[in-house]
Amino acid sequence: MLACCVIFVAVVPLLPLGLVLAERKVSAHIQDRVGPMRVGPHGILQTLADGVKLIFKEDHIPREGDKFLFVVSPYIIFACSFAVFAAIPFGRSILVSELNIGIFYIMAISSVIVMGVIMAGWASNSKWSLLGAMRSAAQIVSYEIPIGLGILSVVMLAQTLNMQEIVKGQDGIANWLIFRTPFTFIAFFVFFISSIAEVNRTPFDLPEAESELVAGFHTEYSGMRFALFFIAEYANMFAVSAIASTLFLGGWHGIVTRRAITLGGLLGVVIKTLFLVFVMMWIRWTLPRLRVDQLMNLCWKYFIPISFFNILGVGIWGLIFPKDSRLSIIISIAAIILGLIFTFGVLGKSLSKGPKPPPSSAERRVSATT
Repeated sequence: MLACCVIFVAVVPLLPLGLVLAERKVSAHIQDRVGPMRVGPHGILQTLADGVKLIFKEDHIPREGDKFLFVVSPYIIFACSFAVFAAIPFGRSILVSELNIGIFYIMAISSVIVMGVIMAGWASNSKWSLLGAMRSAAQIVSYEIPIGLGILSVVMLAQTLNMQEIVKGQDGIANWLIFRTPFTFIAFFVFFISSIAEVNRTPFDLPEAESELVAGFHTEYSGMRFALFFIAEYANMFAVSAIASTLFLGGWHGIVTRRAITLGGLLGVVIKTLFLVFVMMWIRWTLPRLRVDQLMNLCWKYFIPISFFNILGVGIWGLIFPKDSRLSIIISIAAIILGLIFTFGVLGKSLSKGPKPPPSSAERRVSATT
């Protein structure tokens, strides 16, 4: 336990530094450029140089703002973001604390981040910061609902809130909860997309919309306090990806059974987590930002009803098929494959039609006369 805590304190704070550099390189290659190359070999020390620069920058506090809340809020966000890692299992014995209500603890501690965001916006005494904080609070609180409902569908199958026990029941790719039922397959994508909104990543970065709000709730921050917000953001990216891989993708289990040689343990969960982080970065540099009404419509009109449907489906599926039934897994995988074929077939057919051609001059004359 002590060794895990020491590794946790030493390694986890370094994750955001690597992810910032990875985002710069991923975005550069997506946009057909090389990214940072000057500081260190292949630019690998650029993020470290930026951190040193921020340490020596002036620490500005608004004259008419609330000094205490202004100073405290980034540390609240930072602390809660890293406290989530305490309940995530990275191996059979690599775990800081094996809580019997681990997933409940994760949801509870991550919800406190909203308080830090509101405090930062309010204490800045700026309309831009306050508007960004209100947007962020509304977004986080809204998307916590489909995330919680998606987790509930996993808990119904695993029948435990212990993260380690959830992973132990997913030995082998066929036993991953994402493939256990067609409804958990849908729940994974709802959970993952909602997690992107939860960490304020594009296309859900309305709280930090630089074209509208300058920088969002941290507009008035500078120096290391400004850096703490971004360190917390990238820590949250890794945390939600690790939670998704733990709940749906087998966690520290390998691709096949334990009798075969696989990339399991710490390496397995890190590979799965980094792949999901890469998908988040890929989405950021591919899709445009949504409007506020589109953001809320996606959550309340689509994700929440779909999440309730998944819970109902998982409950009915559990009544029809006994636990760990091979027939259940076979039928589930077949239903997922048929659903994907149907979905891509409909999308391909709609895309193959192309845009409707503009009306000819004769058609315009006829429509004008009628």
